[in-house]
Amino acid sequence: MLKIRAKRLAKLQGASGSNSPIPSPAPPSPPVAQLPHPKPRLPSLPPQSESSPLQRNLPLKRKSVASTPRVDYQTWENDTISTVLKVTLTKSTAEASEFDLVWLKHLQAELESEGYPRTILTNDIVDRLLITRLELDPQAMSDDLEYVSVLASLPSQSIFEYLVGCWKRINTAKSSLLKKNPVSETQQATALLDKLRDLIISYTGLNLQEPEMFPQPVDRPISSLGSNELLAPLLSLSALSTPLYASTSTPQTTLAPTEVQPFLQDLAARFTDPDELSNTLGLLVRILCTHALLIQSEGIGGSGGNSTWRGVISGIEALVSVRPIAEMITKMPQWLGEGFGLEVTAANFEKFSIMGPLLRLGTFSREWPAIAQTYFSDPTKRSRADVDSSNASLRGTLKSLQSSLFQIFNTLVRTSPEARERVLEYFATVVRLNVKRAGMQVEPDTVASDSFMVNLQSVLLRFAEPFMDARYTKVCSFILAVHSISLMMIIALTVPVYVIVWSHAYWVLFLSTRIDLKEETRIKATSDEAAQWVEESKSKAATPNFISDIFYLCNALGHYGYIRTIQVYEDFGKTLEDYQRHQDMINGDGSWMGTSHQARVQAAIDNVKDEMAKIQSQQLAYRVQLLDPDLVFRYIGFTSFVSTWLIRSVDPPGTHPNPVVELPLPKDVPMTFRVLPEFIIEDVVEFFLFVVRHSPESLDLSGRDELVIFALTFLTSTWYIKNPFLKAKINEAVFYGVLPYGNDRHGILGNTLNAHPVALKNLLPALTHFYIEVEQTGASSQFYDKFNSEDVHILDARRNIAYILKAVWDNPVHRDALNKEALNVDKFIRFINLMINDVTYLMDESLSELTQIHNIQTEMRDQTAWNAHPHQYRRERESTLRGLERHASGYTTLGRSTVGLLKDFTAETKGPFMMPEIVDKLAAMLDYNLDALVGPKCGELRVQDPEKYKFNPRQLLSDILQVYINLSDREEFVRAVASDGRSYRKELFEAAMETARRVPLKTEAEIGVLNTFVSNVEEMKTTIEAEEDLGEIPDEFLDPLMFTIMRDPVTLPSSRVVIDRSTIKSHLLSDVKDPFNRAPLAIEDVVPNVELKAQIDAFIKESRNKRLTIEEGTVKMDVSMD
Repeated sequence: MLKIRAKRLAKLQGASGSNSPIPSPAPPSPPVAQLPHPKPRLPSLPPQSESSPLQRNLPLKRKSVASTPRVDYQTWENDTISTVLKVTLTKSTAEASEFDLVWLKHLQAELESEGYPRTILTNDIVDRLLITRLELDPQAMSDDLEYVSVLASLPSQSIFEYLVGCWKRINTAKSSLLKKNPVSETQQATALLDKLRDLIISYTGLNLQEPEMFPQPVDRPISSLGSNELLAPLLSLSALSTPLYASTSTPQTTLAPTEVQPFLQDLAARFTDPDELSNTLGLLVRILCTHALLIQSEGIGGSGGNSTWRGVISGIEALVSVRPIAEMITKMPQWLGEGFGLEVTAANFEKFSIMGPLLRLGTFSREWPAIAQTYFSDPTKRSRADVDSSNASLRGTLKSLQSSLFQIFNTLVRTSPEARERVLEYFATVVRLNVKRAGMQVEPDTVASDSFMVNLQSVLLRFAEPFMDARYTKVCSFILAVHSISLMMIIALTVPVYVIVWSHAYWVLFLSTRIDLKEETRIKATSDEAAQWVEESKSKAATPNFISDIFYLCNALGHYGYIRTIQVYEDFGKTLEDYQRHQDMINGDGSWMGTSHQARVQAAIDNVKDEMAKIQSQQLAYRVQLLDPDLVFRYIGFTSFVSTWLIRSVDPPGTHPNPVVELPLPKDVPMTFRVLPEFIIEDVVEFFLFVVRHSPESLDLSGRDELVIFALTFLTSTWYIKNPFLKAKINEAVFYGVLPYGNDRHGILGNTLNAHPVALKNLLPALTHFYIEVEQTGASSQFYDKFNSEDVHILDARRNIAYILKAVWDNPVHRDALNKEALNVDKFIRFINLMINDVTYLMDESLSELTQIHNIQTEMRDQTAWNAHPHQYRRERESTLRGLERHASGYTTLGRSTVGLLKDFTAETKGPFMMPEIVDKLAAMLDYNLDALVGPKCGELRVQDPEKYKFNPRQLLSDILQVYINLSDREEFVRAVASDGRSYRKELFEAAMETARRVPLKTEAEIGVLNTFVSNVEEMKTTIEAEEDLGEIPDEFLDPLMFTIMRDPVTLPSSRVVIDRSTIKSHLLSDVKDPFNRAPLAIEDVVPNVELKAQIDAFIKESRNKRLTIEEGTVKMDVSMD
């Protein structure tokens, strides 16, 4: 016993000016269970001050109260010390209190031996009183029978509980002193209470560091003491974390919720040295943030309404509300997941970093599968009301969680500049560690979870709110601080990274070292160009501010976090389609039913259905957080701001959106825009595309105008973006925006496209321009390849354009815009040439596949013959049928849309369709498809359930006939149809008119127009045959591609081939290269072959004269014979 006491006193040696013993450094408590921890520094306590920082130097406030009898100070001092510490130096006093007061017999003897004259408790000995009380061990053996009863009467409480009781009694005494003023010596009494508080808080801090220093109850494991004892009060702060019907009374030895913050403030005021505060509370922070409540399988879903995890959130909020503790937390190595002797990775950062376990709470099924299983099991059987109820419940919890997370980070940011920097570094570390999330194939276990990333995104979005407003009135002041964050997000070839900011007429450069983006693709610059620009701009570098950092980090985190989580959600849909195809394959023709294979096949089908149900449950769980209205609304605001900022960065005056940018943009693309990471634009497009597809109602309040302006800016000025598929996605976002939604026949963007001045002026030019560019960039053929892929569901860019045009066609302003576009003859001819090419290709593919479908269905209809085929043969034919069915619907949809465009355009403007390089191609395409629809083989297009393939032959025939009607009064078109020797036949038109009359598809007046047209074609055909009877034509006069006589021969500059001008012009509309050697070619480069033209003209004239002479001779002969 004496050795133990000597060791303890050695630990406690030293005293302050008031002779209070101060504990020396001691080893820390064991690390948190299940987590590796660094070896902390030895704890220590600072010298005591004469009064508590929270209490000292404060004027004493008294309330007017009734007169209270005063006692002498000595009596009050003795009673107060005895009451607070629950000790006495006299046996009789202890007995009178029924040993509620502990008799410190040994201390009494020591004091008497030292000549201490009295047994009254005074300020001079409070430190010894407290130490002696703390050293008492109820389990100690003693030969002093008189003292055994004292030990036996000690309450069963830990040192922490005893000290908390003392602290609470001090508060009571202080309140009594302020209210009742029981003694005249107020300042002296206040000094005593402050000294007691300092002592108690000092030993509390030491106990938190090393709970085994003083005797503890034997029935309490040491791991449950110390910091763990302060854990319970912190967890109790959330009312929702307390089980229903739990007792609300607080024992004297336990901190009540209202007492936790004052207690923490006293600790922070006592341990002013950051290292000492960390030694005191660091373990508590780690225990709290890694609490088992945060890793329960049900997560925020709770089991039976259990929301105990909220206590952890409330505990952290209480800790960071005390400024020194908040700053201490950000300085801990664990703040950034360090100090565990392990490499910090994306996967362990969210587990080891202080805020990680809180941020990873969510509803995403990969981290929290119990959410999907509990709230969305049997998804096909759940009603819409049931799903909505689950969504509302979970989203309410998410809102509370994310609000608290933001409050914690916001408090930390406002603590000090150093803390703000550590918070920014936390965000940047997350981005740096999770670059792999942007990859095509990502192993989930190697990166941060979706819940972690999306919750952190919600925090950053709230930080971004102050510089975003609906009218962008703050964009000017913001741009002074942020504009191109270009260099911040742009350069990053090597650290340091640079950020540029637009200030009306000049760029300001900021220096940042947060994130390295050297592997990121630029919008329209090479890495070398970006590096060179950085070198040239270094001299302008400055330090970015908090707004700049938040703007940039929010962009980067969105790219690696929220946007990638959207792709995970979209992948669920693709997986479902794969399973559906697999189920269809297993089902086959149903011939397995009633056979010995039925049980096995049915089991396989049931297994597929179970897997599909799991995926649907996961989808619903993802939608809870991914489509949370608050999150979507904030991200719309941020994305709208980014899109506006991007446009302003390329707007020559730099004033967008006030006034709105003038389109198209200049041909010269600013380097400050070219070097931006491509993902900035890509994420704007991806998010808008996601919203218009899955939550169009979110755009009801804001975002529609910004989406339309953004899309038209870069569709009218496509040379600003290098990636053709990114431009196609911009177009796709607009397409989904005009799909029917609710009561809006033309979707969430229909009204905007038909009313916004920018759309009215630029939509038609943008769409025609992009329609042409798709072909030129090569994206069109690649897109057709994609369209044939089973894994890609994006419809063709031109189908999207056709649908958008259809949605706005009733607006006369847009039709006027088309007529204005038609004035640019060269451009518009290329546009309609591509439309004709598309119709030719798509109709040929769709009708061919429908014919194959018809043949297979006919074969399967004869059950006897079909069942006679081998099983493998039937499986192969069924597989072929399913593939044809998938492709056919896409081809027929796109073909029908494009034919519809031709119908509308030929009604509005006819001139461009009559150009020599267009009219023959148009006539041939129409005649060919008319033959397919009403010709001898039209029966092969009859398929079962044609609606399944989006095939409406009547509507298609009606549209084609309407094009004939629209152009029937143009002689060029009549001649072109008459010249079509491959497909034109009078009988086809007669059959078509009969069908149009019988169904009916056309009025009698329209059929009359068609009848007149056919008569004119027949007459023209006779005339053409007579004109073109030129006899034997020399080979050098024939066009090398069309093998018809050339009328305007030209020589190609590189291949030197002579070809007719109309032929090469038609070719160049689709391909800008020489057809004979693939060299680049423009129509302006061809050289007229005047000499050959003269020879051809002479040959034609001579041939016609010969024919006329022969005809006249024949007539004269006939007359003479008569």
